[in-house]
Amino acid sequence: MTDMTRIQSVPLGGFERWLTLWVGLAMIAGLAVGALAPGLVQAIAGAEIASINLVVAVLIWAMVYPMMVNVDFGAVGNAFRQPKGLLITLIVNWLIKPFTMALLAVLFFDYAFAPWIAPEDAQKYIAGLILLGAAPCTAMVFVWSQLVRGDASYTLVQVSVNDVIMVVAFAPIVALLLGVTEIVVPWQTLVLATVLYVVLPLAAGLLTRRALGSAARIEAFSTRVKPWSMIGLVATVAILFGLQGQTILDRPAAIALIAVPILIQSYLIFAIGYGAAWLMRVPHRIAAPCALIGTSNFFELAVAVAISLFGLNSGAALATVVGVLVEVPVMLSLVAFANRTRARFPEVRA
Repeated sequence: MTDMTRIQSVPLGGFERWLTLWVGLAMIAGLAVGALAPGLVQAIAGAEIASINLVVAVLIWAMVYPMMVNVDFGAVGNAFRQPKGLLITLIVNWLIKPFTMALLAVLFFDYAFAPWIAPEDAQKYIAGLILLGAAPCTAMVFVWSQLVRGDASYTLVQVSVNDVIMVVAFAPIVALLLGVTEIVVPWQTLVLATVLYVVLPLAAGLLTRRALGSAARIEAFSTRVKPWSMIGLVATVAILFGLQGQTILDRPAAIALIAVPILIQSYLIFAIGYGAAWLMRVPHRIAAPCALIGTSNFFELAVAVAISLFGLNSGAALATVVGVLVEVPVMLSLVAFANRTRARFPEVRA
């Protein structure tokens, strides 16, 4: 067993095993704070640059950093010698996911939900869902990968390649699916999010590894800081629900309808990615993060584009926000499923 394998095979702690409960309580707490202390929520909402909330950014940074400490740069090159997981991720993210999301959005809002939704609202909801489907996740993937004991180095490669493709593919795919030609991509949001959520935590992780030196000291340090990742997740959920609390309370029916295609899309995309990895005999430490990357979304980018194209109070912006609210519970359920099915995957190199 290598040093990195030993680090990644540490079992989940008590806090992590009850993470779903803590997240549920955080949702309730966030709604309560949003209703009882609107001034505090407004202050948090105002701490924003390029559509990225700085308070949430700090918490996400805290979530990502423990995973980055486990990134062994010597092993990053090996990821390209195991191309199956990367290939599945890219096919799912860019050739399947945007189009299944668009299809589901049209099926539900143009047909299934047509009796209850005004046509102009339906079109905005469809647009918001398309923006979600075209924006694969960057930051939270590291949290989900850590929870399924994924290969930290391989996950970094997958996220980095996705980010590069997103720079050139996001706008054309959105333009195609929305039927508009002038998509204003908020490059400041895209670049700032990549720096905050990938580059800076990665640099901090590298410096930490060098300062610690030995594998044993790295493992001990990772064990100490790992709980902070989960605490950051719970705090982020509370803040997100606090920020959107009034919207949730004012428009529960619309939110419930928007959540339906998002839920179906999430489980469908995970099934495609995870099933393909199982059929291709990809090791679980690569297969699980590979499927979770496609399931999760880059909500900062989707929200920013929705606001720039359709306005802050538009149905499109609301749809992207619902994606944020639905994602954490869904991802936790998929993490639990992935951990239960670990034994069905090989643990040797694919």
